[in-house]
Amino acid sequence: MAFPATMVILPVGTLFILSGLIVNLIQAILFVFVRPISKYCYRRINKLLTESLWLELIFLVDWWAGVKVELYADSETFQLLGKENALLICNHRSDIDWLIGWVLAQGTGCLGSTVAMMKKEVKYLPVIGWSMWFAEFLFLERNWEKDEAALKSGFKQLEHKPVPFWVALFVEGTRFTHAKLLAAQEFAISRGMPVPKNVLIPRTKGFVTTVKETRKYIPAIYDCTFIVPKNEPSPTLLRIFKGIPCSVKVQFKRHRVEELPEKEDGIAQWCKDAFVAKDALLEQYNTTEIFSELELHEMRRPKRSLFVVACWSSFLGFLLVKFFQWSSLLSTWHGIFFTVIFMVIVTIVMEILIHASQAEHSKSNNLSTNLPIQDPIKQRLLHSDITKHVPIA
Repeated sequence: MAFPATMVILPVGTLFILSGLIVNLIQAILFVFVRPISKYCYRRINKLLTESLWLELIFLVDWWAGVKVELYADSETFQLLGKENALLICNHRSDIDWLIGWVLAQGTGCLGSTVAMMKKEVKYLPVIGWSMWFAEFLFLERNWEKDEAALKSGFKQLEHKPVPFWVALFVEGTRFTHAKLLAAQEFAISRGMPVPKNVLIPRTKGFVTTVKETRKYIPAIYDCTFIVPKNEPSPTLLRIFKGIPCSVKVQFKRHRVEELPEKEDGIAQWCKDAFVAKDALLEQYNTTEIFSELELHEMRRPKRSLFVVACWSSFLGFLLVKFFQWSSLLSTWHGIFFTVIFMVIVTIVMEILIHASQAEHSKSNNLSTNLPIQDPIKQRLLHSDITKHVPIA
């Protein structure tokens, strides 16, 4: 059953923002007073704080919207999840791939120690962006000279993390849209590369640097492939708030880092080959509806997220009741005015977070304007899969 988003955003936003500000404040205190003395203690405590905040979003995915995550992996890989440091390379299919990644990380016990590479603007997002900064996410400016130095510096900090962690990298560098697919196809044709149908061409500089800098302490690469069933809408944060269920299929394929080439060109080619294989896997699903031959592991809904939301709700509810009783805020027009202003601010902040998670969606009726009309063969090739990939509204 779908709910009007406004009925959900205000109460959930109030809970998330107030609890998040408390978490951010404690994180800031720990960063100033504990981290200089012991990074080990700081990271241990910060992991728990981070999870106490991020589990609220996982509650929305698992319990409110009822998103079903199907994980395909061989038994050996499944047993190792959460027990070793790993680099995740993922295709970027939907607005909330990062949130599905958090659901998987929670299921394997490394939610609070997950690190991802994000664009710099994300760290300025209220509450969630600040929590990512304290969790030592790697923020990039899309300027390689600056980003290379930032990555090397960040990886040196990660080497001594006290618990197993994941480093997530969306190698395509941007979310999949049909306009971007057309550009990727045209680029592939001009360079004589395999023409993708379901993924974008990976940007390998970041991947090469990551492998070179971390191969001493990250023993495995998880090749992760996301797909949403063709008859279901692509999940978005707004649909999650509305309680619209969907399912996501994810394949985890483990590779030992020691199997990768030593030279940069070889590492880059390995990444390109991995995305060719991803494309073939997704194309197989599009044509046969068979996603993976690996064993299916259905992710259970974590009761821990229910417990965290119940605790935060009870604690903040108690504080708010006591505050209103003490201040008599709702007994005066000024108090009512400030309460309304607070609710407006909460709504605006949540709208900012929702907007920040959204990708630009191209319309199918405008796709043909991006095609090179001077080459009919290229025109047919680039247009061949548009109808098949048009998303459900």
